[in-house]
Amino acid sequence: MQKYIAIFFLLIVPFLASADVYPINKHIDIKHYSFTLNLSDNTNEIIGNTLITLQFKKAGVQSFRLDLVNQSAERQGKGMKIDAVLLNNQSLTYTHEKDALIINMPNPSVVGSEIVISIQYHGVPFDGLRIGATKFGDRSFFNENWPNRTRHWLPTIDHPYDKATSEFIVTAPAKYKVVSNGLLLEESYLGNNLKLTHWKQSVPVSSWLFVLGVAEFAVQYVDQFEGKSIETWVYAKNREAGFYDFKEPTKKVLEFYSKYVGPFAYEKLANIQTPSVNGGMETSSAIFYGEDLVNGKRDERTRNIVIHEIAHQWFGNAVTETTWDDAWLSEGFATYFTLLFIENEYGKAEFDKGIQKAKKAVFDMSVKMPQFSIVSDRTAEKEVVTTGLTYQKGAWVLHMLRNLVGDASFQKGIQLYYAKYFNANTTTDQFREEMEKASGKDLKNFFKQWLYQPINPIINVNWDFDNKQKKLVFDLKQTQVGDIVFDLPLEIACYTKGSVIPKFFKVQLNMREQKFTFPYSGVPEKIVVDPNNRLLSSINYTN
Repeated sequence: MQKYIAIFFLLIVPFLASADVYPINKHIDIKHYSFTLNLSDNTNEIIGNTLITLQFKKAGVQSFRLDLVNQSAERQGKGMKIDAVLLNNQSLTYTHEKDALIINMPNPSVVGSEIVISIQYHGVPFDGLRIGATKFGDRSFFNENWPNRTRHWLPTIDHPYDKATSEFIVTAPAKYKVVSNGLLLEESYLGNNLKLTHWKQSVPVSSWLFVLGVAEFAVQYVDQFEGKSIETWVYAKNREAGFYDFKEPTKKVLEFYSKYVGPFAYEKLANIQTPSVNGGMETSSAIFYGEDLVNGKRDERTRNIVIHEIAHQWFGNAVTETTWDDAWLSEGFATYFTLLFIENEYGKAEFDKGIQKAKKAVFDMSVKMPQFSIVSDRTAEKEVVTTGLTYQKGAWVLHMLRNLVGDASFQKGIQLYYAKYFNANTTTDQFREEMEKASGKDLKNFFKQWLYQPINPIINVNWDFDNKQKKLVFDLKQTQVGDIVFDLPLEIACYTKGSVIPKFFKVQLNMREQKFTFPYSGVPEKIVVDPNNRLLSSINYTN
């Protein structure tokens, strides 16, 4: 996604952990949003009418809160202004202050009852919806909601815990094509140089995954996957290059993840060129890619971003973290599953190159962010919720888990997890539980040492050979700063002088310093710890 320009881009930002301060409300459940928007070339003001279908989970609820950014002097007068809030065509009282819309009910709620609220509003978006020129200077409208910028242009619960179906009904100048989540239901010319476009997604997602792109597009219907359309939407002036760039490897990626993980959740898959992101943004069923990625070269960077964003359709979109604490369930997974596809499609050597690059990134970033734990209390209301470590170390946790439990148990656990939390929300503990079911292993300590604290292991290796007794002795010492002592499965390769095929030894390093002795015939010439790159650790040889 757009948080990082490329999968292995290293972003260093200050990070302060804090509990999620978002006012989660379990007393209501939004089922569906219907966003009606009027867009114009004469002004950047948008006119909106949002119908929200919500269900009450508790009796006696008399008000509820939505996110919608206010107009303010600090935002140069930009923001949204409410015109009316209606229930059954009757006006409701409300307050709209400090970017919160509080709607008051005429009567206390009844458990299980559903209502449809209409919110009419207008304003110039300060953020969230980018209205401006493409790289060719042509006017366009594209959103960027991550992580909590939906509130700048749509009244929503702007947090991952609430998932809802949605539709966009957009009236815009007739020269534009409009793309959004789900299926195209209507495209009608209204006269006066206006066109209405209606998209509907019948699969629930969190609000950051709502998407709208309005531009002078060229559209290619590339193929189908299980009866679902694969599409490319690029600027008309980039038609030839864009159609070429996005034709591959989209269908192969859909096929691989569907087989390895589980069913693709959405009604279509569209790859879309946009000026609103620099890398990619995994908006459900309609993925955004930075406009400069389209170059007609079908290069490796663009290819890998496509793979990564499609992986998100499974991880982050269909199965979504409940809070920002567990953002690695989105970004770490998409990063590692990109490498799994590369391994399957382009070979083990390409996978090894990618996982080694990720390891280097982890240790480089850990120097700059020594206190960053993958899972920790954090909130988008006050801080960034991911860093490069969320991506790269998150991917490495999955890599080590796969090697710990074995390929078959890893895939089984992934499939159990995906099936159980399909189109729902989840946590790291719930993922761990499914992996424990699949593998039969207690993984609590594994998750604790790799995800819930920031330190990575550093291992000093000293070895000796007793030629008289034909014994090989390894002295292994954990030297990382802090009190934590890792429990690490280690593989050691020993090369006999004159041989290119090593003998392998396996040990369990779970103390600060341990010695291991093995019988060994021949004369050892070289020792390599973790020869197959299965451990996220710095290895130092002291002899």
